[in-house]
Amino acid sequence: MGARSPPDGRLALATRDGDDRISVLSIDGSKVEYTKRDVYAGLRPYGVDIAKDGKIAVVANIGRSLGDSDTVSVIDLEAKPPRVVETTTVGQTPEGLRISPDGKLVGVVVVNGSNKPPDSPFFNDHGKLVLFKVAGKSLKKVAEAPIGHWSQGVLFTPDNKTILVCNMVEKNLTVFRFDGSKLRQTGTVSVSGGPVAVRLADKPAGVRVADKP
Repeated sequence: MGARSPPDGRLALATRDGDDRISVLSIDGSKVEYTKRDVYAGLRPYGVDIAKDGKIAVVANIGRSLGDSDTVSVIDLEAKPPRVVETTTVGQTPEGLRISPDGKLVGVVVVNGSNKPPDSPFFNDHGKLVLFKVAGKSLKKVAEAPIGHWSQGVLFTPDNKTILVCNMVEKNLTVFRFDGSKLRQTGTVSVSGGPVAVRLADKPAGVRVADKP
């Protein structure tokens, strides 16, 4: 289950993969309440992220892991009440999902059967990173690249062009650079265990990041 809140901090989404729904919560200071509004995006909604401008959320529907192609959905948060407005097929088990800091891209980590036995008819010898451009409240696929096995977490750096993907089996993070049309692998970062999630440390209040000379 995942939970995310938009910038104004007044609304949150909680994914409920056990009963295939996304609950809308209201936040008033320290008070959090279930609004009795549930959104149905697809089978087993799991990872979810909200754009910084609070206009949309994107959710990964991981399905039943039975070889079928699964989906990601766009939720219109400006609609009253919020609702799913688009669902796109991405492949087997979209595990990790992240919207870029500028809100223009969505990265989806698709397991792609890479965690299945090699003799399974649904096995593929790599996962894939699928990159979408945000066009209003729709997603348009712009690039795709192979990644490791049983990959999960994904992260955009603040420049919106560098992307890290967590590979469980390889125990590393793959680093990609997006040039506007293609994903190019630029390296890997080894870790001591199987990474399942990744995020950037929050910048302390009042700290200014200097421009490069």
